[in-house]
Amino acid sequence: MKNVVMIDGQSLTIDKVLEVSRFGYKVELSQEAKDKVIIARKFVDEIVDSKKVVYGITTGFGKFSDVTISKEETKDLQRNLIISHSCGIGNPFSEEIVRAIMLLRVNNMAKGHSGVQPATIDTLVQMLNKGVHPIIPEKGSLGASGDLAPLSHMVLVMIGLGEAIYEGVRMDGAKAMAKAGIPTIELTSKEGLALINGTQVMTAVGTITAYEAIQLVKLSDISAAMTVEALKGITDAFDPRLHMVRPHQGQIDTAANMLRILEDSGLTTRQGEIRVQDAYTIRCIPQIHGASKDALNYVVERINIEINAVTDNPILFPEDGVVFSGGNFHGQPMALPFDFLGIALAEVANVSERRIERLVNPQLSGLPAFLTPHGGLHSGFMIAQYAAASLVSENKVLAHPASVDSIPSSANQEDHVSMGTIAARKAKEILFNAQNVIAIELLCAAQAIDFSDATRLGKGTKAAYDVIRSSVSKIEEDRVMNVDFNKIYDIIKTNKILTKVEDVLGTLKV
Repeated sequence: MKNVVMIDGQSLTIDKVLEVSRFGYKVELSQEAKDKVIIARKFVDEIVDSKKVVYGITTGFGKFSDVTISKEETKDLQRNLIISHSCGIGNPFSEEIVRAIMLLRVNNMAKGHSGVQPATIDTLVQMLNKGVHPIIPEKGSLGASGDLAPLSHMVLVMIGLGEAIYEGVRMDGAKAMAKAGIPTIELTSKEGLALINGTQVMTAVGTITAYEAIQLVKLSDISAAMTVEALKGITDAFDPRLHMVRPHQGQIDTAANMLRILEDSGLTTRQGEIRVQDAYTIRCIPQIHGASKDALNYVVERINIEINAVTDNPILFPEDGVVFSGGNFHGQPMALPFDFLGIALAEVANVSERRIERLVNPQLSGLPAFLTPHGGLHSGFMIAQYAAASLVSENKVLAHPASVDSIPSSANQEDHVSMGTIAARKAKEILFNAQNVIAIELLCAAQAIDFSDATRLGKGTKAAYDVIRSSVSKIEEDRVMNVDFNKIYDIIKTNKILTKVEDVLGTLKV
């Protein structure tokens, strides 16, 4: 069906996550998934009826795993779990991220290893489809037994507590559910853990960040190509023969992108025409951008595994009649990739800022100082480079890995934690900074090109230049620069430049 993502527990992709989270697609559970959920739930009921001791089903949680819970106390146990674990702190996640969290949780439970009631999954599906978005504070997760605190805030609304956004208004969770016509539920055995024990928060944040990172690394090739033209850069450094003898895929792909973007350019040069070689930030674009692309592709591989994985605890195997209390909730498999994602994006911004410096510094560019035709009276792009340098410096702090830290919790029962949610949130902040640094480079490059001849641009750079100039004119006299920055940032967020360039050239490589 059009604008519907079918959930079966195994075929979710990053693009489908964005279709639901950003573009409002509806979700529907496949019949096969529904059947698996029913079978798993029947298995849980059999365990409870037999009074068998199974962690999280007939026992307490964490350090209280040695406390047996009676059948009569089961519902109180689940409710208490959600209330006590709702310890989120800080600003709420965006509705986009909340939708991704809910979707990933549905897909996790749809695999039939969690043991929730069909009505519980249906409640989350209805919340997605009718736009009830719980208020989930962004801080408070160790990424160890998954994202316990933030996911608990998601569940609060399902049981008629907490707060939610509905039709753009923040209100009590019970009121939001009532307005949307969704009955609240009463959790029973195993369901609390099945809903909050997992990596869906870190993975939701990381998935959306990776999606935008894919667009940004391609856009960084475009901004770099514009700088190459503005500085009459040498294209020999992008010759495919050079890169085939050091065959890192990202490096090969970036060099190919650069030649495609610069095709038919009358502004670039060859070795020896003006100079023998360019500075590293120009000559080594394939090696630097390519390394970040290789890192990003590794992260994407991890994400594609995780969004279709079972990450709660205990995990049921009804067909074998067994339950395993293991550690699939532990965020370490995603904490390291999300740290890597942040580092890779920080480097994209780092090299972009150095190219900005080459554009605005007359000793390096041969262009008017700070790209203003009236230097002295006007400062031009002087402080634009300051702003980019500030963002890059902040990224250096944010890029410190979260995953190397661990603080024991739950009376040392949970004695190694991943901090993966912090890693994902940091990567998201680094992405924002990197997008703005690339926006500044695009503006500087366009301004520098205006001191030359924009009609001689390459096929790809001309398309990018035209989009930029359709929103921001050449700076003749000083004006409030952050207005221009914000315009280009908005263009980046909506992919207008990349879309236009790919309309001309075809899809660029990542």
